[in-house]
Amino acid sequence: MKTKDLAQRLVVLCREAKWEEAQKELYAQDIVSTEPEASPAFAKETRGLDAILEKGRKFSAMIEQTHSLTVSEPVVAPNSFACIMTMDVTMKGQGRMNMAELCVYQVKDGKIIAEQFYR
Repeated sequence: MKTKDLAQRLVVLCREAKWEEAQKELYAQDIVSTEPEASPAFAKETRGLDAILEKGRKFSAMIEQTHSLTVSEPVVAPNSFACIMTMDVTMKGQGRMNMAELCVYQVKDGKIIAEQFYR
């Protein structure tokens, strides 16, 4: 799959909050995910598709209610792309919060091999 096609497919699935479907379909087995910083809930770096799927399940379990979710159109280069994701959510035990991240993805051999999030 070409980078532009990967980017468009990821955006479609993320807009529908189909995180796990996107990861299983588009991510390489040895993907690396990098957060802006380590937190009590998540390490700064997560390696491997299985670990990333588990991280996604853990994050979803922390959400009590999603009020809105937006994903920008992707900006695409030959082997990478980026989009902005915003979420208005109520987190269990933490209340309502707005989150916004620049999501940058690297592509190789038709799969996403790395994702990095910036606030």
